[in-house]
Amino acid sequence: MEKRRRERYPMSEIASGKREMVDVAIVGAGPMGLVTALMCARAGLKVAIYERQGDFSASPAWNGTGVLAPDCEADVADATIVDLGRRSLDLWPTLIPGFTLNGALVLGNRRQPTALDDYSSFVLNYEWADEERIAALEPSLAGIYNRGMYFPQAAHADPRVLFTGLKEVLEAAGIRIRFDWIGTIDGLQAERIVDTRGLGARDRFPELRAVTAEMAQVRSHKIELNRPIRLLHNRHALYVTPRGQGIYVIGATTVDDDRSGVSVRSAGELMTHAVSLLPAFADAEVVELRSGLMPVLMNGVPKVVVGDRIIAVNGLYRYGWMVAPAIAEDLLRVIYTQATKVIHASRPMRH
Repeated sequence: MEKRRRERYPMSEIASGKREMVDVAIVGAGPMGLVTALMCARAGLKVAIYERQGDFSASPAWNGTGVLAPDCEADVADATIVDLGRRSLDLWPTLIPGFTLNGALVLGNRRQPTALDDYSSFVLNYEWADEERIAALEPSLAGIYNRGMYFPQAAHADPRVLFTGLKEVLEAAGIRIRFDWIGTIDGLQAERIVDTRGLGARDRFPELRAVTAEMAQVRSHKIELNRPIRLLHNRHALYVTPRGQGIYVIGATTVDDDRSGVSVRSAGELMTHAVSLLPAFADAEVVELRSGLMPVLMNGVPKVVVGDRIIAVNGLYRYGWMVAPAIAEDLLRVIYTQATKVIHASRPMRH
């Protein structure tokens, strides 16, 4: 890298301090950018992170459910995403703490008796759960559901805790996130640049479209759920995830809707689905309602474009936390080998 650095920037400028050179500049401080920065730093590279927003709360990942359940998503997600998610489950514990690995439970809508059977034909690595098993896993659901599917290889975490944890680990390594950055990508003084701007990268990915992710936080001390619960629904990917201290996140995705804010209709649907899952949610206190716009490409699969200097990653949709470590691992391989494309290394499926 040193030879290329000297060719692009005269040594007189570098030595005089006019330009601060780094090995890798990361643009975008979402899950993809932060994890890539951490992996590059641990590999011995000098890293800088640039973010146009003032803090993490502008990221759609701030409002995520924090569910890492790739096997649960095989009915709607491309096989590449599922495989990246499986790899990431192994990588996350090596990066930061904060994950609870105790599986996920999928339940069918009681108005659609064949929903679970239909769903089971698209997924792997699950165990059928009868009424007794459901009650053992989630006592609050005892007597309500007599059939479900348990996915042991699934984890969950609070995305806001993950943001804070990654920031602290990076700062401990001497890497400060430059919030409110107003510069240009081409002007960054770096050997390689990783562009993870999401919807801000429509100049590079004109085919990007926005999808609204909505979430509600509610509080109830009458409910005790231990793991993510997915309720099968014909329109939404709906998860209810515990955050501790009586807080639960209800998250859903509305396809091809780029409005900002949570509408009355959407808020009502989120609450209705939560009550449908567990009637005790009817008495829960609403703590927060938020929405965010997620970047999606036409085929729903993340895309990596490798140029001479810039590597652009986009289209992570609602899978940012779930797939970021595996993609970052592949990007690091590209940076070190000066490869011209990314080949996602696969691992054997767990059965």
